[in-house]
Amino acid sequence: MTLPTPLHVINEGLAFLLEVAALAVLAWWGWQTVETTAVRLLLAVAAPTVAAVLWGLFAAPKARIPVHLAGVLTVKVLVFGAAAAALYAMDRHGWATVFAVVVAANTVLATLDRRASMRQAA
Repeated sequence: MTLPTPLHVINEGLAFLLEVAALAVLAWWGWQTVETTAVRLLLAVAAPTVAAVLWGLFAAPKARIPVHLAGVLTVKVLVFGAAAAALYAMDRHGWATVFAVVVAANTVLATLDRRASMRQAA
């Protein structure tokens, strides 16, 4: 299933916004998790940094280490799952659910669209 160009652009834009939101949520979670300012700052910086490094290495369109689709999806599950879990841990259960559902729909559409585009190019 290849998405029409306008929907493809919207879905790709949404994917980017979800990635940024995941990093922001992980930073927020890091800041909310503990009382000590130094540890708060460490977690608020380290959690999104680890997610961004994993993403850049394996899941980004121009990943440093290209992996098969299963590897990309694994990284996406780890990063987006951590963000959804962080929202849930901060008692934002509704937001965690909405985030997870939107991420799942976006990822399914993007995956089907990329696979169809690859078949057409071959």
